[in-house]
Formats: sequence, structure tokens, C-alpha cells
Amino acid sequence: MLNTIFILTVSLFLVIKGATLATRYAGILAESFRLSKYTVGFIIIAVISILPESFIAIQSAISGVPEFGLGMLFGSNIADLTIIFAILVFVAGRSLQVEGKILKGHGAYPFILMLPLILGLDGHLSRLEGLALIIAGGAFYYLALRDGSDSTIAVPTTHNSRIKNGILLILSMGLLFVGSNFVVSSATSLAEMVGISPVLIGMLVVGLGTTMPELFFSLNAVKRNDDSLAVGDLLGTVLADATIVVGLIAFIAPFSFPKEIVFVTGTFMIMASFLLFYFMESGKRLTKKEAKLLIFFWIMFMIVGFFVGQ
Repeated sequence: MLNTIFILTVSLFLVIKGATLATRYAGILAESFRLSKYTVGFIIIAVISILPESFIAIQSAISGVPEFGLGMLFGSNIADLTIIFAILVFVAGRSLQVEGKILKGHGAYPFILMLPLILGLDGHLSRLEGLALIIAGGAFYYLALRDGSDSTIAVPTTHNSRIKNGILLILSMGLLFVGSNFVVSSATSLAEMVGISPVLIGMLVVGLGTTMPELFFSLNAVKRNDDSLAVGDLLGTVLADATIVVGLIAFIAPFSFPKEIVFVTGTFMIMASFLLFYFMESGKRLTKKEAKLLIFFWIMFMIVGFFVGQ
């Protein structure tokens, strides 16, 4: 068992390190184009941030344990919407500023997160339902990108610089791929040894680990007072996980899943999104008091998730 835990730990480190580097180089590339900071965070950086979840989820589908990937995705999303936002507030030592256009343009955001639960009411996600999730997520991103141009933040870069950052981005993604392969095999082996559902390991352990790339990126953004970049990254990552990545799992390998675990987790995810947006709408900021409540919500999820998964 110790060997399995060691392999899982090293694999998660590779995934986190690869994603962190990929996020950094993607950010440098993205800022050289004429996109608003929120759009860079919500679309460009978020796409890179979901790579750990995507690689692990796809590998889990190929390995015949797609429910592991689904539990990991929902667990990761709840952490992003609660404890990760709270950490940003406390590290910054101030309230997190929220642009009005974020709240105006994403009133339907929590409802979109309901799609995988609605489509999976029968405890099964088919290939057609997976395709529907991919299209829904893609359409949302297209609308955000279409309205996201902003000529004020273009960063001058040379052609060689873009090539260099592009190569480093690809190498970082390679590190991600290697790590994700071993995460799935070691996590499922550990679940069998302990005698618990692989979904629980994915939801409470691996899911939390895969939030590190967006946490590191958002922390750097907040320290530079780029709150919109941080908020966009986290919200974009959650939306992509719940639609495009879940859709990819179902499209690759249609699967059934334990309803009690997934629906409890999914319900917590939707409640977390409503709670977060309610806080952000109050004064267009996220305060320390509200951050404490988000941490409490995440702890409640961990407790409930553990007992439901037994």
C-alpha cells in the first residue's frame, strides 16, 4: 500500500507541476493577443487549467473506471468554487473585486452546471448526452470569446518568443500526460486496497489535488491586483469541467455511476455556485466573512461526501 500511495503522490506532483507550467506559458501567449483580462482567464487559462482533470478523466474512461473521473471533476469544482476562492481572499488580505460584467454576463452560470445532473438522472450518461454537454460548453465559451476582445491589454511579443513559449507549453502538457496516466492506476488500486469506491478517492483526494494549477495562477493574478483574471480562471475551469470534460468522458466511454455519490456531489457543486454568486453580487466583491462561510461549506461537503461514499 505504501508503494501505491507513493506512486499516487509522485503522479499528482507531476500533474500539478506540468499544469502549473502550462498555465504560465499559456498566459504569456494569451496576453500577446488582444483579449480582455477576464476573457484570458475565463477561456485561455481555464482551458489549460482543466488539462489535469481532462487527462485524468479521459484516462479513467479508457481504463474502464469513468465514474472515478466524474467524481474527481465534481470534487475539483466544489473546491474551486469554495476553498480556492477563500484562499485567494485570505492571501490577498483584502476583499476580492468582481467586475459587473462578470455577474451580468453569467446569470445562467449555475444553471449550466446542472446539465450533467439533469442528463444523468437515470444514473447513466450516453454518448449522445456527452456530445450535448460538449456542445453546450463550447457554445458558452464561444459567446464569451466573441465579446471578449480588448485592445488595451495587448502585450508586445516577438515571433521567436511565441514559438519558445509554445514549445514550453507542449512540453508541460507532456509532463501532465505522464502524470495523469499513473494517477488513475494508482488511485484505483488504492481504493481497492482500502475497500472504498474509486469515486470517493477521485472526489476527495485527486479532485483537490487538480485544483493546484488554477490556485497558483490565481494567487499570482491577485497579488498583481488582477482580480478579474483570477475570477475568470476559476469560473472558466469549473464550467469546462462540468460540461466539456464530463461530455468527453461520456463520449469516449458511455457509463453508469453510483447515483447517491454523484448526485450528492453534484448538488453540492450547484449549491456552491449559487452561494458564490450570491456573495459576489453583494457589493461586487468577496469579503473575508464570506470566504469563511465558503470554507465551512467545503468542510461540510468533505464530511458528507466521505460518509455517503462508504
